[in-house]
Amino acid sequence: MNRKNSKIDVLIIGGGLAGLSSAIHLAKHEYSVLVIEKNKYPKHKVCGEYISNEVLPYLNYLDIDVFKLGAKKIDKFQLSTTKSKLISTILPLGGFGISRFCLDEALARKAMDNNVVIIQDTVEDVQFDNDQFTVITKNQKHFKSKMVIGAYGKRSNIDIKLKRQFIKNKSPYLAVKMHVKGDFPEDLVALHNFEGGYCGVSKVENDSINLCYIANFKVFKTYKNIEEFQRKVVFKNTYLKNIFSRTIPVFEHPLTISQISFEDKKPLENHILMCGDTAALIHPLCGNGMSMAIRSAQIASALIIKFFNSEISTREALEKQYLREWNTAFKSRLKTGHMMANLFDQPKLSEILMKGLQWFPGVLPYIIKRTHGKLMQIE
Repeated sequence: MNRKNSKIDVLIIGGGLAGLSSAIHLAKHEYSVLVIEKNKYPKHKVCGEYISNEVLPYLNYLDIDVFKLGAKKIDKFQLSTTKSKLISTILPLGGFGISRFCLDEALARKAMDNNVVIIQDTVEDVQFDNDQFTVITKNQKHFKSKMVIGAYGKRSNIDIKLKRQFIKNKSPYLAVKMHVKGDFPEDLVALHNFEGGYCGVSKVENDSINLCYIANFKVFKTYKNIEEFQRKVVFKNTYLKNIFSRTIPVFEHPLTISQISFEDKKPLENHILMCGDTAALIHPLCGNGMSMAIRSAQIASALIIKFFNSEISTREALEKQYLREWNTAFKSRLKTGHMMANLFDQPKLSEILMKGLQWFPGVLPYIIKRTHGKLMQIE
């Protein structure tokens, strides 16, 4: 793989949850797989770090035991409004909390154990011609591949090269993530709203508490720094104020990312099968983006294997099938996510919604089911 021109079966751009899950899946079927990832492992990432139990059968198939890694079992959910009105329920399927620092590293090690090659580099361009891809990196390496999976995250220069529509528009959102130490139930994931945003709270391995919030960037930039914004905006939610004030930071500085886009993306671009956040980003309010990334990896990998085995006869048929299965798995989730985010973005409407949920408590588990999938089946 160190040669200037190398040919492999599947090249995966991005070594996060979706990219590494696909790499392990394909390598288990003895295909040569190359992952190009710009970062070193392990690395903390801005992420809610709660995952629905729907992915457990597939992770077991990939030989990843999250509970041996220290994941916390979660079966309770709390939701509060900007005025600190709280509602609690049981998660229908349950989930677990684990950091990206831990899970990404475990997946990367498992991928390499299965002969996946992972190189640290940045993809600059992807060209498709004569039924094959040429991938060019920042370090001027050229790779030939029959298939390419795009799993490089929320946004990248590749999106500009591909002229993807969403990349042309600025997004008004900023996300902030930190780990803290303190008291918080291991079996609970909470989503607390504040003006212009919301914060997810759950425990991960090593008894750390993950705090990850998303906020309107226009509102955020009117304050001098993160501390002032939290004090004057985030802490108006009394639950968040209590959590932040009674815990001790683990990180020297919070992690931040900007330009987060919830606009529609296409799961297929220039014959590249897009997975995870590269294909679509569900509102963090729904707390299920990690599960979607892993599920999309399974869909792409299974169809690529069928294509290589001639069960799917043409690339066109493969791409149409991927779009069908992707939409079946995620279109409804994304629609519900957009709807819930829009409701909670309007304080008066969110208060009315909370009253309705208190009167009809069975509605909240139903909404949660709409943003989560069923237990993944192993083909």
